[in-house]
Amino acid sequence: MLVYPSSIDLSSHILRYLTGQLRAGQREIGTRWRRLPVGRQALLALAHLRCGDTYARLAAGFRIGVATVYRYIREAVDDLAVLAPSLAEAMKTMRAKAYVILDGTLLPIDRIADDTPYYSGKHKRHGMNVQVLTDPFGRLLWVSPALPGSTHDLTAAWTHGMIDALADADVKCWADKAYQGAGRPVRVPFRGRRLKRWKQRHNSTHAKIRCPGEQAMATLKGWRLLRKVRCSTNRITDMVKDIVDLHHAST
Repeated sequence: MLVYPSSIDLSSHILRYLTGQLRAGQREIGTRWRRLPVGRQALLALAHLRCGDTYARLAAGFRIGVATVYRYIREAVDDLAVLAPSLAEAMKTMRAKAYVILDGTLLPIDRIADDTPYYSGKHKRHGMNVQVLTDPFGRLLWVSPALPGSTHDLTAAWTHGMIDALADADVKCWADKAYQGAGRPVRVPFRGRRLKRWKQRHNSTHAKIRCPGEQAMATLKGWRLLRKVRCSTNRITDMVKDIVDLHHAST
């Protein structure tokens, strides 16, 4: 097998941050020896999360076994997941914002046709539904746990307690038509084809306000692992938490 040098479009600060978290975790459990130094283990985990490299490719590149790669990545994911902010913690930041933007996205997964709970009729593919809250400039504030792709965006927002949290914190929120019926804290555009002119102008202004939210989606999907997730659906929530935590560490 041929091995070639490559690069990851992340700063060295993120590598040092993840290295520090892994070192603290290994110190806590009393690890004495590892096949790879902690810095190389952090680099391996970032290659998987950012570039979507498979276990087999990483095993060949780092000259270790596939099972070892799996253990190293799982350890990194578990250590970072506990550091991700909860919705209540994120609300403290959102209270200082003029408003927030709410949107949902589908993370494609590798599933067979009869896995109907994971099939999204809107996107015509299998995936996991995650809800994203961003600030007025499109910066990621919070990403929800993953639900099966067949879950409607409004249902997901209620399930995660996002609507009630926004109302309790008195935070203004802009969202798309999928969130019709969410209530006072969530502002949505008018529905219908033949709208009055003032309603059309309202929808146009509303779309301009929500537009920066697409930047957060691009930031999330910039981690190539989320473009086609091949792991167990039970692990996707922790991986999304890791990516948000690493994103916040880089800003």
